[in-house]
Amino acid sequence: MNSFEFNKIAGALLATALVVFGLNQAKSMIYHAEKPDKQGYAIEVAATGSGETGGGTAVAESLGTLLAKADPAKGQAQAKACLACHSFEKGGPNKTGPDLWDVVERPIAAHEGFAYSDSLKEHASDKWSFENLNKFITNPKGFAPKTKMTFGGIKRDQARADLLAYLRTLSDSPKPLPAP
Repeated sequence: MNSFEFNKIAGALLATALVVFGLNQAKSMIYHAEKPDKQGYAIEVAATGSGETGGGTAVAESLGTLLAKADPAKGQAQAKACLACHSFEKGGPNKTGPDLWDVVERPIAAHEGFAYSDSLKEHASDKWSFENLNKFITNPKGFAPKTKMTFGGIKRDQARADLLAYLRTLSDSPKPLPAP
């Protein structure tokens, strides 16, 4: 390659660099964005409810009210995710988790043939009441910090109530619902 070819290539590269830098400067003069004092987006939340409820949050419905409106068919559809670890039939086998037939009002950590975590055994003097099941299904690690159950929980109140209503039906004599 002779020096004339080299000069043409070098000139083309320099011209391209000048055009890029020149366009960048022209863009800066045309479009100018102010830097914010604080980075991020401000999210405004409208206040709801009266000031008496503590910070304007809505009052949660009682578990009895939620269970009165619950749909066991929706709970059964939700329980399909539980089938990976639990069985629901009477006398069903223990899997990764215990059989859940007649779980409502059964003593906690007392199903035969299942090795419960020490964290759940601490609750052995209590029963799986609707309230305890609700707490556990909301946040298993919050109810029993070292539980073997890896499920993250169900956060929606009505979805939990539907599941509890379905679990109630898994019995020869379903337990009465708590009062609304």
